[in-house]
Amino acid sequence: MAEESLEAHDGASKGKYTIGLGQDCMAFCTELEDVISMSMTVVSSLLEKYQIDRKQIGRLEVGSETVIDKSKSIKTWLMDLFEDCGNTDIEGVDSTNACYGGTAALLNCVNWVESNSWDGRYGLVVCTDSAVYAEGPARPTGGAAAVAMLIGPNAPIAFESKYRGSHMSHVYDFYKPNLASEYPVVDGKLSQTCYLMALDSCYKRYCSKFEDLEGKQFSILDADYVAFHSPYNKLVQKSFARLYFNDFLRNGSSINKDVYEKLGPFSTLSSEESYQSRDLEKVTQQVAKPQYDVKVQPSTLLPKQVGNMYTASLYAAFASIVHNKHESLVGQRVLMFSYGSGLSSTMFSFRMREGQHPFSISNIASVLNVSGKLESRQVFSPEKFVEIMNLMEHRYGAKGFVTSEDRSLLSPETYYLKEVDALYRRYYAKKVGDDGASNGVLVNGS
Repeated sequence: MAEESLEAHDGASKGKYTIGLGQDCMAFCTELEDVISMSMTVVSSLLEKYQIDRKQIGRLEVGSETVIDKSKSIKTWLMDLFEDCGNTDIEGVDSTNACYGGTAALLNCVNWVESNSWDGRYGLVVCTDSAVYAEGPARPTGGAAAVAMLIGPNAPIAFESKYRGSHMSHVYDFYKPNLASEYPVVDGKLSQTCYLMALDSCYKRYCSKFEDLEGKQFSILDADYVAFHSPYNKLVQKSFARLYFNDFLRNGSSINKDVYEKLGPFSTLSSEESYQSRDLEKVTQQVAKPQYDVKVQPSTLLPKQVGNMYTASLYAAFASIVHNKHESLVGQRVLMFSYGSGLSSTMFSFRMREGQHPFSISNIASVLNVSGKLESRQVFSPEKFVEIMNLMEHRYGAKGFVTSEDRSLLSPETYYLKEVDALYRRYYAKKVGDDGASNGVLVNGS
């Protein structure tokens, strides 16, 4: 759904969502899809497109904050994809903390591959979420997506494990205390401040570890590209400007005279004052824009077109970089910032290498097929969106219903929800043709 049309439907001022939030479109789930079906689709697609033997998966972890069951992890449903080959020896369950769960799952899998426990098989990470909000100012910041990532040795996307810095603390900026609703409680102003504060802390620790190991100072110029968790694009713009300001505070003398004169007046602000200063925000975005256009803009395609994907957001931003810059990525460093409210955050980096087919960067870009997927989307009107949101709100936590038999909008090979029975057991199937024919995939609600 186009954010511009939602502005008109909501009676919002023109540009409030498209310029004020920086968003273009927003994806959402109908009654046929949820975080489980999206996870099944991306895992099945990844394994098939890279021709991975399913017996070669030794660890599978899911990051999500979209609760389907308070006990049964999403990972258990995905095990059904490995039933035919008899592979039940797969470690891992779900990680949950707002938008950070996917990064927690990724770090767990990377640590497993680097540890004495690794048995030589691949790790598999899934980030899956449906971000929905009650009617009001937060609703345009929704989205929905799933991402699957294969973890193994000698990868073209190399994790620079020793450089990462984290920041964890207890805050009520965004949380979901009402288990009868999937809508969160949000303190938008506090959440933005927490995000920037966590960014500062993680960047400081990342720089410190880099400098201890490399013996030279790190600045944003040492990163070729930067990807941020993206609730909405305007926050990404503010975040990169914040890193630029951090570099100025750490080593202002190395910045050109014109920039120094613009940022100098803000150097005496306390941290709290700097988070609240609109003037600082405006000036830093202005002076950082040339570097933003080079280092950050390539990461913004999917987040702006799909919306807030929670755990999948950061990795969709990275996929955007691969899509836009795959021809020149070898040897480049991509700085990543992951944030989950409540709060958990980590900054880490990837170093890009050539890789061998089918894991070359160019083939990864081809398999991602970002342009094709964006072009194949179905556009919904705001009125239809509201109708679907009302149905999904009614269905949340419900039992004893069958979903629509009209599956014409689903692409072939997409998994979808067929039914939730009287015991809350969920049944999924895979669409195998354009006519909606499917092979049933039974998922027992154990």
